[in-house]
Amino acid sequence: MQPVPSPYLVAFDGSFRLAAAETAPPSDRPDRSLLKARLRDLNDVLADQQRVLYADNRYSVLLVFQAMDAAGKDGTIRRVLRGVNPAGCQVFSFKQPSAEELDHDFLWRVAKRLPERGRIGVFNRSHYEEVLVVRVHPEYLEAQNLPVEDPGSAAFWNRRLEAIERWERHLAETGTVVLKFFLNVSHAEQKERFLARLDEPEKNWKFSVGDVRERGHWDDYMGAYEAALAATSRPWAPWYAIPADDKHYMRVAVSEIVTSTLAGLPISYPTVDDAERARFDEMRGLLEAES
Repeated sequence: MQPVPSPYLVAFDGSFRLAAAETAPPSDRPDRSLLKARLRDLNDVLADQQRVLYADNRYSVLLVFQAMDAAGKDGTIRRVLRGVNPAGCQVFSFKQPSAEELDHDFLWRVAKRLPERGRIGVFNRSHYEEVLVVRVHPEYLEAQNLPVEDPGSAAFWNRRLEAIERWERHLAETGTVVLKFFLNVSHAEQKERFLARLDEPEKNWKFSVGDVRERGHWDDYMGAYEAALAATSRPWAPWYAIPADDKHYMRVAVSEIVTSTLAGLPISYPTVDDAERARFDEMRGLLEAES
């Protein structure tokens, strides 16, 4: 199936340039109250779609979220999936790999967390960390004990990106709908959100000294994101670079893409054949005959 049209769809020809991607919403966006109402409507749509997805039991959906710190991944996931049956979705966050995970290939730990047919899976960070944070900090490769001669070289990163592209194509060909969202927050907006975490006691727990240190590598991260999105946005696993400076607009933009994609899936509630219908009639008679 083809990706849904969107001004934020990353081109499939490798021409993506992050500098040309907007971080701010369009000037004519609806006001906050309308965006909130729109998101509530989309929540209801997605809840209904997930029930059909589960009943049809042929496809799964994988939503991948990547972003710089404070871009709003957690809040977006929480609000986009609000109202969806918890039994029909699953969210996994991928942080520093464990010793066991380091003893496997870099896709192993995410492959274990793929959603089953009928379910919506969410990766809060993902396999892309291996071509983002590890690319910015290639010293992390030392712990992986890789049997290669060129860890950290341009050819090495290209091979990793090619492996991701092939793996995601395999997922798509076997029934997993892959949608990837880069929540594109600006350098200035990230600063304001970090300051808010310091100023508001209820947000102090979100603040990390390490986040500010990573901010010093901003340009390196932007280069890594640009390379990853350009190399792996494909019709079977598209990237969407969503403006993240306005959280309300961002959440609606993500939700519209998700619901529009599911609306295009050939899914439906299973039908009952004549033999089964006759059996149902027999059971109805037994139930109605009870005293």
